[in-house]
Amino acid sequence: MGLFKKDEPQQYQSKGNPVRCLMCKHDYFFVRKSQLNTRVASFFNLDWTNKEATCYVCAECGYIHWFLK
Repeated sequence: MGLFKKDEPQQYQSKGNPVRCLMCKHDYFFVRKSQLNTRVASFFNLDWTNKEATCYVCAECGYIHWFLK
């Protein structure tokens, strides 16, 4: 999944509950961080100030699950 490193999918929990894919019910995911860009910050070239979400990408079907704090 990664471009520069080999990472293995893992099982994760959210608030003590196992994360399962909403599409295929698989329980192994790759984890990624994604920035939640806004128009104003992008206009002023301040994208680094935006919030970040954690994304779990299903290792089976590729469906992306987004989590905010």
